[in-house]
Amino acid sequence: MTLQVHVEVEEQIDTYEPANNGAGPLWCHGCTVITRHQDGVFAVGLETLPNEVPLNNTRWVLYHRHDDGDWKAIHRNVGRTREPSPIALLGTDLLVSANPTLAATGEYGGNAEAVVFRFDVTDLEQEPTSRQPDWVGDPPFRDHSYRTFIGDAATGQALYMQNEGYDVAHLSFLDGGQWHGRGVIRWPFGDGYAKPQPLRLCYPNVQLRDGVAHFLGVGDIVEPVEAWREAKKKITGRDWDYVFRRLFYSRSRPLTQKTADPFGSWLELANRDETAGATRNCDLWVDPQGRTHVMWVETSTDHRIRDQFFPGVEIRHSLEYAVIVDEQIQLQRTLATLGEDEEGPTPHVARFHEIAPGHVVVVAQFSTDQGAEYRVGELPDSEQIDSEQITWTPIRFARPMSGTFLTNTVRSGCIPSNTLDMVGSIDGPALGYARIRIEAT
Repeated sequence: MTLQVHVEVEEQIDTYEPANNGAGPLWCHGCTVITRHQDGVFAVGLETLPNEVPLNNTRWVLYHRHDDGDWKAIHRNVGRTREPSPIALLGTDLLVSANPTLAATGEYGGNAEAVVFRFDVTDLEQEPTSRQPDWVGDPPFRDHSYRTFIGDAATGQALYMQNEGYDVAHLSFLDGGQWHGRGVIRWPFGDGYAKPQPLRLCYPNVQLRDGVAHFLGVGDIVEPVEAWREAKKKITGRDWDYVFRRLFYSRSRPLTQKTADPFGSWLELANRDETAGATRNCDLWVDPQGRTHVMWVETSTDHRIRDQFFPGVEIRHSLEYAVIVDEQIQLQRTLATLGEDEEGPTPHVARFHEIAPGHVVVVAQFSTDQGAEYRVGELPDSEQIDSEQITWTPIRFARPMSGTFLTNTVRSGCIPSNTLDMVGSIDGPALGYARIRIEAT
């Protein structure tokens, strides 16, 4: 099968001023801020408030674009916040997650409250309504929500997950138009470190399918090895150094059932602790047969301290893929790889895009000396995955987006479509948009 890829639109949504608060408009790496309803596209950006101090010195803005028109800001929220606002589309209900601060103007940070705004995409002149999700207990949320917000168009369900400290995230489940508290997800525990600690999993990719949540996240902790931390401090000058080395998957019991701990055990997919490497989750997709497809990137070791601690270990970057069945890895393969002495593009991040029901492709970003480069790949049939190689088709952007890019994913309630809507960073700094048509022939 051959993929035909056509870039139909490249444009700028809006510019923004850096807020210098540790977040940014694309900081919700595992969720998305862009979605499509028929011939309309919606995106959420962040607007920096010049008269406010960090952390909560931004507000979210909802933009709309009709396929034959330009981007328009249709709502500017009045609440101050720190982080971007992931969205979900349930039929004609566009839901925008928010975490407005309760701190007074001029305060550095403080408590916050979770809110979900609802827009009717058939009547954009109508003001949004808002509701607070229901939680078990009264969790003390802060500016650092690290929240996940996803939806399932088939069932009309949504899931809101928000961190409390470094131990757990709280869950609220939207079902039948009502929010229900669903306890917490407890992070895996790193008991093999000199200082045992929970492995807070951040920026996860999560999908709801038939009321079950599938979760893929990476550990986000301060460098646990003192000698490596001191070596890096001499380079960076920082006392802290967060590392992403261990990747985990878990799935919940049906969230229609009330339980305090809905998630089961953790399946570890990658671990780069031994050589101070790195891994980051890219995406997750549950197919119609119930198999969970996951992608992530790995780096074998940290180039800054390799020569001091791991002489002879090759620096290698790779894009990895696996299929999970019954909470076990059924198969795994490398989709792209590059070693330090090899020529070619370096795999950076990738997303699944369902171009038709049950038919997914991989949209991957690579880094080159000239900047970002994008390709689309057709995954081989899972039965043939060890004997076939993935074929990449280039996406010929005039102005490629750099860094994190987000898409109109089915994990946010979008229906499968051969239209890929993408949002990312372009020079400005600005929020860029592209519309790409992907056809299988």
